[in-house]
Amino acid sequence: MFSSQGPTARELAVQALSSVERGYDLLAPTFDHTPFRTPDLFLDATAAALRRYGPYGTGLDVCCGTGAGVRVLDALCPRGITGTDFSEGMLELARKEYPEHGWVRADARALPFEAEFDLAVSFGAFGHFLPAERPALFGGVHRALRPGGLFAFPIAAPPRIGTPWYLALAGFDAAMRLRNAVWRPPFVMYYRTFPLEPVRADLVAAGFTVDTLALEEFGRRRDGSPRCRLVLARRPR
Repeated sequence: MFSSQGPTARELAVQALSSVERGYDLLAPTFDHTPFRTPDLFLDATAAALRRYGPYGTGLDVCCGTGAGVRVLDALCPRGITGTDFSEGMLELARKEYPEHGWVRADARALPFEAEFDLAVSFGAFGHFLPAERPALFGGVHRALRPGGLFAFPIAAPPRIGTPWYLALAGFDAAMRLRNAVWRPPFVMYYRTFPLEPVRADLVAAGFTVDTLALEEFGRRRDGSPRCRLVLARRPR
């Protein structure tokens, strides 16, 4: 499925009926051959935007998966990079691909770091967190950063109501809610639970100051608003 090296439909079905952690352990060997891996365009646009806010020393990739965020942090953080994820299967792939960096198994809602990093990034993982879990997630990142440190991640504008893309995402979320209502363990993955303004409010409540930057590589919508923004959450000095 997706490509000759990607997972089969049966493998995806088994993953979807597992817990999030177990599902990603199973998917890890073929993950980089699926659309679930963050596209390089997002990574490169983020790296280019973050250069103007540096310099940085150490970097953290939150929910790092197989290590795609290294593409961003390598060029920005010369004093060391750490990735953290709760899937040992994903981390095993990251360690093999990037043995020069540090890889730590941890739940993002309880990060084991204290004022260690100048820059934290995350890509494509926030659908795995329910809104009530964002305070723990953002609070942990805030603690992990040094004073003045920056937490950055891209966030796409929501599709317009009634468009095919809107209907597809709404249908996926509805199917996941039904699956989680009738099957255990739950598999938390939703596409419409991370809107910008509530996220901004939760970041501020966690102690960040928050700005956004339009990622012009993705263009603008008809009303002139950007299709994708980079959220820039800074821990005050």
